[in-house]
Amino acid sequence: MGKQLLSAVLGLGVAFAASAQQPYQNASLPTEQRVDDLLSRMTLEEKVAQLQTVWQKRRTLEDKELQFLPEKAKELIPLGIGHIGRPSEFKTPQQTAEFNNALQRWLKENTRLGIPAMMHEEALHGYAAFDATSFPQAIALASSWSPQDMHDVYALSAREMRATGSHWALTPILDIARDPRWGRIEETMGEDPYLMSAMGVAAVEGFQGKTGKAGPFAADKVVATLKHLTGHGQPAAGVNIAPAFIGERELHEVFLPPFEAAVKLAHASSIMASYNEIDGIPSHVNKPLLEDIVRQQWGCLLY
Repeated sequence: MGKQLLSAVLGLGVAFAASAQQPYQNASLPTEQRVDDLLSRMTLEEKVAQLQTVWQKRRTLEDKELQFLPEKAKELIPLGIGHIGRPSEFKTPQQTAEFNNALQRWLKENTRLGIPAMMHEEALHGYAAFDATSFPQAIALASSWSPQDMHDVYALSAREMRATGSHWALTPILDIARDPRWGRIEETMGEDPYLMSAMGVAAVEGFQGKTGKAGPFAADKVVATLKHLTGHGQPAAGVNIAPAFIGERELHEVFLPPFEAAVKLAHASSIMASYNEIDGIPSHVNKPLLEDIVRQQWGCLLY
């Protein structure tokens, strides 16, 4: 887990009380100081654990009533965990909140450093959980041409997520989609980079608030995730996650601007790399894209 995301963890209201003994547990200290102190104490194995997630195996942490099982947590995540995938699956809001609270309490009290986990959820057209508010798909929201409506939709989604103890939305999708053969166009906000940029900025501010680059997040806000960087919306022959053949000029003029705007104007806290490859380079190991552009030029964390 990088320093910026650790900052998000500490800034989302899951930090320890100011009376705790170690500097990283002292909520009255600057976040950067707390992050540096925590990283200095972590072993390599603990750092690796913070880079991992539990999703399908999360169900082994639950009994038949979907209650948290501490004895299973000791087996599955003895060193802690970076984040838990979709803890709301099959649960009511109350069950989700109880599970999240119990898991966070266990991590605090039963791991060496007591690092809390991020709880991530899907929220493309509203928080994807039982009894949460469901809105029209992203392509329909974009058809409103209203950044304010987009902001308000995701602000409500953020409030509902935080009410259950979740912190991280795997949204918004900023893929430019111009090939009607691709079967996921409804997840996007269309084909126009300008509209996508305006809607993307509004979406991130709805999720995160207007915090500035350093935060902190308000109690009803969550981390937004820009996805999928990039070319995911224009795979060869419209086949999902197929390679994308995009030239440098088109990449910078069409596909990157919505992501750049969301980072620089709305300070999006995380980005998900696309599943495909661009001109033969898989996105997850595309150093010119991820390191040179996103980290160095934009100053954003990657997820």
